Amino acid sequence: MTLAIGVIGTGAIGQDHIRRLSQTLSGARVVAVHDINPLQAEAAVKQYQLAASVHDSGQALIRDPAVEAVLVTSWGPSHEEFVLDAIAAGKPVFCEKPLAVSAAGCMRIIQAERGHGKRLVQVGFMRPYDAGYRALKQVLQEGRIGAPLMLHCAHRNPSVGEGYTTPMAITDTLIHELDVLRWLLDEDYVSAQVVFPRKSSHTLPQLADPQIVLLETRSGVRIDVEIFVNCQYGYDIQCQIVGETGIASLPEPASVPLRSAASYSTAILTDWKQRFIAAYDVELQAFIDGVQAGSLTGPSAWDGYAAAVAADACVLAQQNGTVVDISMPPRPDFY
Repeated sequence: MTLAIGVIGTGAIGQDHIRRLSQTLSGARVVAVHDINPLQAEAAVKQYQLAASVHDSGQALIRDPAVEAVLVTSWGPSHEEFVLDAIAAGKPVFCEKPLAVSAAGCMRIIQAERGHGKRLVQVGFMRPYDAGYRALKQVLQEGRIGAPLMLHCAHRNPSVGEGYTTPMAITDTLIHELDVLRWLLDEDYVSAQVVFPRKSSHTLPQLADPQIVLLETRSGVRIDVEIFVNCQYGYDIQCQIVGETGIASLPEPASVPLRSAASYSTAILTDWKQRFIAAYDVELQAFIDGVQAGSLTGPSAWDGYAAAVAADACVLAQQNGTVVDISMPPRPDFY
């Protein structure tokens, strides 16, 4: 069985997914595309030699009887509408983050999905599919370092574009940690605080960089995450878990150790796509397999909602400089 997928959004991420579906993954093919720029959609069809129709709206693509599942990679504020339309049509939908631009929007999606009576939504959080994070979670599950007490994490980019702002450090960058750390520990956050160290001379005028986010979970685990998006030296993701009897760290990406010119070195990646490219393949293949099996197992609409609630609290903490409580209702049995 080959799953017929319609792709809404043919920008950089959309084209990456189209390439995966066409050249790397199994069990699916792209049969329809839509983009707010029709020329871009047509170019994607031509570039990847797709036997696909180009629709003039996302809604038309979703209604297309040839489309069995939907992939949403369009502009973030459009996600909620397209996901709700896919649910109304009874079609599984893979939505890149954010699921919606607000926690309230995520809750509307949850209510629609529960009303349908079956999981249809998978959110594009790829880090739980990364081999390093999976190995780290296995260490926790096996009790090899005892109960986790503290996490020390970092999310560093060499630089960001001119339009990047202080809240985006949460909504575009930390959002990945908010999802994957909750997945690692299997518990929700109860508070957030943001503190601002000395500002880097390499940052933008409108951007406070770096930032340190302090989180606490329901069981009392304390987490600190350094966000430094103009670190200059590379793309660097760190996660160290301090447990009762040991410490476990996220493995570094594989790199050839080099002895040369009287020095010993290993390369550091500079692009997030390089760091997590394999995880993107695994997450999308999991969506295809889940649709075909009739049961999605990837990050759910509830996970998208939990990340949005935590992100809202972190942005508020940026603004008021205080510790902000995070209130999450119990997870419904549906999820």
